[in-house]
Amino acid sequence: MNKNKIIATNKKAYHEYFIIDTYEAGIELVGSEVKSARLGNVNLRDCYAIIKNHEMLLLNAHFSPYKMGSSFNPEPTRTRRLLMHSSEILKIHSKVSQKGFTLVVTKLYFKDSLLKAEVALAKGKDTVDKRRVIHERDVKREADRTIKEAYSKNTR
Repeated sequence: MNKNKIIATNKKAYHEYFIIDTYEAGIELVGSEVKSARLGNVNLRDCYAIIKNHEMLLLNAHFSPYKMGSSFNPEPTRTRRLLMHSSEILKIHSKVSQKGFTLVVTKLYFKDSLLKAEVALAKGKDTVDKRRVIHERDVKREADRTIKEAYSKNTR
């Protein structure tokens, strides 16, 4: 039985990028960082991943210092290693090397007792694309509202 408890999501990533594909990766953390994550003290706002020397690295993820930890707590935004099979990293690297693609971390969650990251292969959106998505969402919301009002009038 898999219990997935979502710790943090990067909502900005869905607004700024078209998500092409997603991958699951483990994260190499220090004990106090895991405790901080269990409390939900993680921010993924400007977080992204890179591939360097056949390793995937997580940059700018902010794990707040664990309050009950010692004075040797790690730096909150340090670079962390993402754990994936090397064949999978090579496959992702070939896709990222194409122009316009990047790796964005969209979600952190516990899968059973292990902290996992959802890494997405993404392509940046233009301003026009962002406006179009907002417009489509508003139109859909208005249509749903109209249907709901019509349904409630018919049931009275």
